[in-house]
Amino acid sequence: MTFSSLGVPSSLVAVLTAQGIESPFPIQTATLPDTMAGRDVLGRGRTGSGKTLAFSLPMVARLAASTGARRPARPRGLILAPTRELATQIAATLEPLAKAERLSITTVFGGVSQGRQVSALNGGVDILVACPGRLEDLLKQRVLSLDGVEITVLDEADHMADLGFLPGVKRIMDKTPARGQRMLFSATLDNGVDQLVKRYLDNPLTHSVDSAESPVVQMTHHVLAVADAETKRLVVNELASGTGRRLLFMRTKHQAKKLAKQLTAAGIPAVDLHGNLSQPARERNLAAFTCGDVKVLVATDIAARGIHVDNVELVVHVDPPAEHKAYLHRSGRTARAGSAGDVVTVMLPEQAGDVRTLTRQAKIDVRPQQVRPGSRVVAELVGEVAAYVTPAAVVEPEQGRGRRPGAPRSGSSRAGAGRSSQGSGRATSVRGNDRTGAATSGVAWSSSSSGSASGAPRAGDASRTGAPRTGGAPRTGGAPRSGGAPRGGGAPQRNGVVEMSRGSSAGRRGR
Repeated sequence: MTFSSLGVPSSLVAVLTAQGIESPFPIQTATLPDTMAGRDVLGRGRTGSGKTLAFSLPMVARLAASTGARRPARPRGLILAPTRELATQIAATLEPLAKAERLSITTVFGGVSQGRQVSALNGGVDILVACPGRLEDLLKQRVLSLDGVEITVLDEADHMADLGFLPGVKRIMDKTPARGQRMLFSATLDNGVDQLVKRYLDNPLTHSVDSAESPVVQMTHHVLAVADAETKRLVVNELASGTGRRLLFMRTKHQAKKLAKQLTAAGIPAVDLHGNLSQPARERNLAAFTCGDVKVLVATDIAARGIHVDNVELVVHVDPPAEHKAYLHRSGRTARAGSAGDVVTVMLPEQAGDVRTLTRQAKIDVRPQQVRPGSRVVAELVGEVAAYVTPAAVVEPEQGRGRRPGAPRSGSSRAGAGRSSQGSGRATSVRGNDRTGAATSGVAWSSSSSGSASGAPRAGDASRTGAPRTGGAPRTGGAPRSGGAPRGGGAPQRNGVVEMSRGSSAGRRGR
């Protein structure tokens, strides 16, 4: 089966081929003949099964062939998504396809100023990707209209139900023309999603592929039992120390932020992702993880749905989730699109009963293994150990004071993920603006093949201060001191920002 045989225009097939996508996934094979023909479709499949392309291809193809014209503040295609991150990723998938057909796209979500979003809408837009909350705000302000929508997509409808968005979704859907094509994609029909199907889809064709309950053959599950909290901490640090991408899940925002800082201070650069971060900080942290500048992302369940990052080789439930649906959605960040992956649950003695219930309800057959740092099963999951990364001070000038030539301003970044030139290495800054309350992990680090600077902490000694810059570390609120390391123990930081400099290629194991 090919995309061409499913009715996809040759111009879009060429875009897919250029991206290395040549064969359709099952959900695409099942739905494309109907969606390309304009039928309403209910697609049921887990995240990672290829749903985004399944609705992006027919939306672009049909809008390109439509006689409708682009008009200011009147989108022709509408895609509703539950989270900002998912909306951004959907837009990224759509962009090359839309460009090939000369269609315009914009995104609308909260957490950022609406000014640019309104300007983009007024400039004329073919496809609008939106989160329900901000879209409703704009509709109430009458800055856009949905009366020109020809195709509507509800993505991750069950997650929108979990987040309480269904009343807003219904109000939005009521403002779209009933004659338009509608597609709904969801892993389940729980919590009122079935009512959306009955109310808004006209005689829909249902295609179920890879439901949330069906096992993923390429996914291997592990339950690692630890004796106490200190053993857990050491095992989690070891699991985070590999060279591949790994995603660590915590239950609370505070714990996610804390663990990201602890890992960074231990020589394992990590960023966090949770609801307390500002939207720019969330985007920077996710971009750093996506492009590979950081290999560890510590997240709450905000990343359990809709976040797609290629080649996440390990998911760790540092805090086991409260129920099995969350376990399945968290675990679905690995073993995506046919790739293999491992899922680890770290279990304290008092959590044994809850984890046993969790895995039974998730239909996961796994036997707990007692481990400690250095255990064979832990070492096998880690694989190759990444080079230790040494904490060092960051100069972060106060607002209103002079800054070093070429240094980034406080709370800002360069080139998307915050890359900036510094010395002979590369510096990546993932930081929010502390003055506005953005709670980032405050990580900055630099890579250099020349090894650690003189005075850098020894591998495994996270309590020492980092190597001083030329000219020394700054005093709080003032100019840099002449020479010397920063005062205070631990990984030095200022305004919540820590800098890491790449040390020798020797691994962390054995320190």
